[in-house]
Amino acid sequence: MHNLPPLSLYIHIPWCVQKCPYCDFNSHALKGEVPHEEYVRHLLADLDADLPLAAGREVGTIFIGGGTPSLLSSEAMQMLMDGVRARLPLSPTAEITMEANPGTVEAARFSGYQRAGINRISIGVQSFSQQKLTRLGRIHGPEEAKRAARLAQGLGLRSFNLDLMHGLPDQSLAEALDDLRQAIELDPPHLSWYQLTIEPNTLFASRPPTLPDDDALWDIFEQGHQLLTAAGYEQYETSAYAKPGYRCEHNLNYWRFGDYLGIGCGAHGKLTQADGRIIRTTKTRHPRGFMSGSYLDRQHEVADKEKPFEFFMNRFRLLEAAPREEFARFTGLDESAIRPQIDEALAQGYLTETPASWQVTHKGKLFLNSLLELFLADD
Repeated sequence: MHNLPPLSLYIHIPWCVQKCPYCDFNSHALKGEVPHEEYVRHLLADLDADLPLAAGREVGTIFIGGGTPSLLSSEAMQMLMDGVRARLPLSPTAEITMEANPGTVEAARFSGYQRAGINRISIGVQSFSQQKLTRLGRIHGPEEAKRAARLAQGLGLRSFNLDLMHGLPDQSLAEALDDLRQAIELDPPHLSWYQLTIEPNTLFASRPPTLPDDDALWDIFEQGHQLLTAAGYEQYETSAYAKPGYRCEHNLNYWRFGDYLGIGCGAHGKLTQADGRIIRTTKTRHPRGFMSGSYLDRQHEVADKEKPFEFFMNRFRLLEAAPREEFARFTGLDESAIRPQIDEALAQGYLTETPASWQVTHKGKLFLNSLLELFLADD
């Protein structure tokens, strides 16, 4: 049991006030009221069904995502967190994050969420330009975003994050950097700064907006990265920046090939068993099906040939070195199983290697897909 990776819990709240045109997450525009307590009861029943896969292990982080989790009442959040604590051993230092939209109604509930145990809030700002927010289908304005950030700052939470996007429709370099400067001014301990991508099955996919070209995107990233570094933020993942000591522990556990229970509509889980098997779970996507009591959509065991790609797909997004011993410990495979691919990655200049670790090079970051393709299982 001592070889098992750390365990996290992900909880999905599926509703939004309206669906954003770029969003490919499992979110559903709200029709009527949120069924607060009824949905929480189903979440806890879903968790009950998964408990045997967790085998009594301690949970180190919780992330409540969506959708818009801040549509859930503070009373329902309290009921949810009490129910989780009654079912799982929770680390006394657990990081418990909730995503929130900056609307004033949700902001008023922040202190109630904090009483329920939430100690980190991730605020979906996306931009401080009203024009850009409207284009993205966001229903908050720049001032609401700033108010929500100041409120999170004033609550004395363990941490808070601002989500900010760049490469927006018709966005200039000056506009992108102005967004970033306004975010830095709010002094969040953590900033997620990521590029807008057009995903299949979204409104933007069917009616694509004009996005900045590759040269413009590179300028935005390069100058934005300099701004963040100068302000004391350290990049530790492709799109994650944090002040020292404030990295998102939950996301780190994903990227390090940790384990996680996933409950709620469309949630994914990954649970390593005492015998070394890795079980992946997927929950029913639609709230109607989920709330009929049909929680599990799919459960399967990860085949040995798929484990190397799954391990490195997340690991190599991190800027930190990957400890070599964790590959064998978390996959149950001997390093000899991937030696040819590692040697090829070294020859291509994608990686460097020490007796203790592998480190992705600058070239490896630029050609990350090519690096990862080396580990794809042959059919």
